[in-house]
Amino acid sequence: MSIQTDPYTSRGTEPQIIERQDPVVYTDSRESGFLSANQLQFYEDNGYLFFPDFFSPQETLELQEQQQRLWREGIGQEGPEYVREPESDMIRSIFAVHHNDPFFSALLQDPRLVSLARQILGSEVYIHQSRINFKAGFRGKDFYWHSDFETWHAEDGMPRMRAFSISIALTENNPFNGPLMVMPGSHRYFISCIGATPKNHYQKSLRAQQYGIADDNSLTYLARQCGIEMPTGTAGSLLAFDCNIMHGSNSNISPYPRSNVFAVYNSIDNRLGPPFAASEPRPWYLASR
Repeated sequence: MSIQTDPYTSRGTEPQIIERQDPVVYTDSRESGFLSANQLQFYEDNGYLFFPDFFSPQETLELQEQQQRLWREGIGQEGPEYVREPESDMIRSIFAVHHNDPFFSALLQDPRLVSLARQILGSEVYIHQSRINFKAGFRGKDFYWHSDFETWHAEDGMPRMRAFSISIALTENNPFNGPLMVMPGSHRYFISCIGATPKNHYQKSLRAQQYGIADDNSLTYLARQCGIEMPTGTAGSLLAFDCNIMHGSNSNISPYPRSNVFAVYNSIDNRLGPPFAASEPRPWYLASR
């Protein structure tokens, strides 16, 4: 019996840049669907797609009202799904909204989103993780450069790169309020990060990540190879991006808040196993099993 080796080893003593071993768009997902052939090709080449005004004005208004409701309800909440900013008690993220809130559960089962996920991943899908990220004016802190897959692989046990994320803008995302930045094409390189994963690392990493972030030399290489782009737009826009694309966002020192609904769709053929570089898996509200 052959021994399977991990093609995406991480959290060791030396950083590495490893070429991607998995498809980006899965073969049987190229049939007609939500995306055109040109859109699929752009996603395969760049690792992301941006849809301005994906939701109608009426849908967007309801999204904003529901986001504001969750913000009000979250004030003073102490559940583990509520994550605060690193230097204050201001809400940074609310996790598991697809599980805990009927409105956002229905939103993330929208046929348009599910069709998009099925077409890219070539299978039935489920939600690996969901959250709302709040980045308040003047106070919202950065999310440093990272590949989501590195964490999901190391700490959740996601075997392969067969997942992708959506980010729905609940406010205008502009160059001043800390929008998401991506390195197009970086999804074709896995950056193996250094440092053994501490026990219960997620309790600190959700506020300010220290492990599972790429080293300066690797980031410089990717930036020079791929460049950096900033997909921005009005509330109701949607960004879809590969699980392994290098991305991050600056702090928000503008007066304009930035909020987004974030969800991860994973193939049912890519279910989680034991973590590849952690002593135990992260809890259910971060990684659905």
